[in-house]
Amino acid sequence: MHRFEARSESARASSAAEARFRINAPNSRPRAIKIVALDRPSEGVVKRLSEQGTFNNATFLTVPARPVPSGEPFSMAGWLGDLAGRTKDLLKEIDGADHVVMIATAGEPLDAASVIGEACSLKRVMTTALILTPSLTSDEVLSRSLAQLRPWSLMLVIASEEDYIADMLVALRA
Repeated sequence: MHRFEARSESARASSAAEARFRINAPNSRPRAIKIVALDRPSEGVVKRLSEQGTFNNATFLTVPARPVPSGEPFSMAGWLGDLAGRTKDLLKEIDGADHVVMIATAGEPLDAASVIGEACSLKRVMTTALILTPSLTSDEVLSRSLAQLRPWSLMLVIASEEDYIADMLVALRA
């Protein structure tokens, strides 16, 4: 009979010879995540999330009340806003980001996703869209909203509850 010895891999790696290969640093640096509310209902969600104080590496932003202008000169310099109402430059915000999370509400105008998504694509910044679905949202309304977000988001998550968005942000290390 063979004797089975239970040893964990971490115990095995504790020899002096193997310890010299250990990295004595955290797994990763904190991520700089920009969380952007794309519509008015999502703005309330973003404000409540920012008040939790659990997202140390996140910057909370909003888009303007008026939709993305079509056919007129447009500047990204003062287009975004922070929760205090100060204007922010979209490209500067993205330059300092590892990840941009867009929060949207199904059935709301989501034109801003294309502007943010295109800027993130140019800067090679990962994007995620979290879309809230109020209880009476029809499949047709949800499909239209998803179609607006899908081209501009590398990951798209449907959330029926606001708590799920907070959990996703924790998972993304915001």
